[in-house]
Amino acid sequence: MNWLLVVGILVISTVPLYAQGQQENVAKLKADARNVVGIIGGDKAKTQACCQIVDLSEQLDQERDSKKAKALSQKVDQLQKKLGPEFVALIDGLKHVDPNSPDAHEIASIMESLDESCD
Repeated sequence: MNWLLVVGILVISTVPLYAQGQQENVAKLKADARNVVGIIGGDKAKTQACCQIVDLSEQLDQERDSKKAKALSQKVDQLQKKLGPEFVALIDGLKHVDPNSPDAHEIASIMESLDESCD
């Protein structure tokens, strides 16, 4: 699984907006990512939903049919809500991070620890 891909897709799908106070926000996002990994990793249902998001995101990245892509995106949105408000807040916070930045890569590496649960 490629969490960088998932983070990138989620950031792109939420239309990036760049804020001035980005440095403070990035430190908080990294802490939030660690917290989310702990919450999801400790709950089997949330772990399953997270794995489904990864699978659907990979499908979405390859989908050319706009109707199918929209349906996949809606499924991802529904699953994100099952992961709880912390996950939703993390994704909302990622709107302000350049998906190609080292910070986005670091957040993705934090999230990669969930990969072990999806095998």
